[in-house]
Amino acid sequence: MKRYGARRPAGALVALAAASGLLLSGCSGGSDSGSRAGDASYDRLGGGPAPLPAPDAPRGPGGQYDGERREGEQDSGDVSPAPDHLSTFALDVDTASYGYARRTLAEGRLPDPSTVRPEEFVNSFRQDYDRPGGDGFTVTVDGARTGEKGWSLVRVGLATRAAEPSGRRPPAALTFVIDVSGSMAEPGRLDLAKESLGTMTDRLRDDDSVALVTFSDEAEAVLPMTGLGGNRGEIHDAIDSLEPTDSTNLGAGVETGYETAVEGLREGATNRVVLVSDALANTGETEADALMEKLADRGDGHTVYVSDEQDARKVFCEQLPRAIELTARDAKAQVAFDPGTVAAFRLVGYDNRRVADEDFRDDGVDGGEVGPGHTVTALYAVRTRPGAEGHLATATVRWLDPGSRTPHEETGDVETGGLAGSVWRASGGLAVSATAAYFADALRSPDHRHSALPGAPGLGELAERAGSLADRTEDDDVRELAEAIRRADRLE
Repeated sequence: MKRYGARRPAGALVALAAASGLLLSGCSGGSDSGSRAGDASYDRLGGGPAPLPAPDAPRGPGGQYDGERREGEQDSGDVSPAPDHLSTFALDVDTASYGYARRTLAEGRLPDPSTVRPEEFVNSFRQDYDRPGGDGFTVTVDGARTGEKGWSLVRVGLATRAAEPSGRRPPAALTFVIDVSGSMAEPGRLDLAKESLGTMTDRLRDDDSVALVTFSDEAEAVLPMTGLGGNRGEIHDAIDSLEPTDSTNLGAGVETGYETAVEGLREGATNRVVLVSDALANTGETEADALMEKLADRGDGHTVYVSDEQDARKVFCEQLPRAIELTARDAKAQVAFDPGTVAAFRLVGYDNRRVADEDFRDDGVDGGEVGPGHTVTALYAVRTRPGAEGHLATATVRWLDPGSRTPHEETGDVETGGLAGSVWRASGGLAVSATAAYFADALRSPDHRHSALPGAPGLGELAERAGSLADRTEDDDVRELAEAIRRADRLE
């Protein structure tokens, strides 16, 4: 499977993707006249009920924080002692893993550890970071003590500008690649996708355009790139005509989708390919890694899990329109820990997003694509040296302007004195991030119950703390997190 940090192919189209019971997976596309139609490297596509591919990044020591790994433990990152004090990764705004875990738990089952990606749990929650006035990012670095001697959780928060009103974005050219295989006949799949696409069609602008491609055992271009102005009835008819058929040839669907998108490519518009599937391929290239690699070679994007009407409205009517625009291309983050104060650290998650430290400022090495209204959070477990005080870490984000491809950087710092006394008494956003990370790390463990992160409580206590956080923040999303943790605690 292709990982971030690889050199990207030139001239490929980009995509964004989605699914119901599904996953939305996709790629970001080129939008400016004269620019390439999307520099591309899709990281992965998750699957509905099927497991997401297991992380294949190189594993290092870590579970015990002393250079040794627990037998059978899934480690979400290396513990990096001196002399390595740099950590570099491509930005990630995926949330599919958390949505899939919630659905699995609601069905009375624990998720397979290989489907759990901690960064997608953490990034599923809103953060109140300051936002920049223009394209690019703000950088917020803070942290808190965990209660385990010498260990803290340090949070690196990145935020793009607020999303513009719909009327101020560039026009969009969206190619939807829709799975109509037999598995999509189950309730909450194709029916939910059709309803969501219909609602989104009503909300798109007249200068936007849409194309539809379906796939089962074969792929078919159902609707060429068609402008919304004066044609909404035709688009609705095409959506309403979708019916489940036979097997799933996802590879053919993706190929035909890109061909259709290229044929309908609009200069001056933002071109996107959106895959709607449960990812249960059984014809053509059915090996998950092969399918992911095909998408990785096509375009940067992200995955979102859709399990009900509420998710669908949020994704198709809020997140997807927001994702149409780009504010940063090939965005990477690098955190430099001060060797005078930091003895060891561990990045939580981002297994498939690691970038070689020396490639941070190599703009030929692929990063992540981010649009307006997004936040990205990375958590580190950090062990400070006994009695050390002063500078702890500097976080730098580097990105390319989406139009001119001019590189830019922004930095943020944190001192040891800036660490809160306790994770649980820290700001609501930091405490929620810690709770989500502890939960994900526990689900990745062999017994699904014990996080290897420092200061981690058991699931019962974690559920109580999440409930208290929900009361403090008055956030329904945090209440859902607390309920998911309770369900995991009840399952053995």
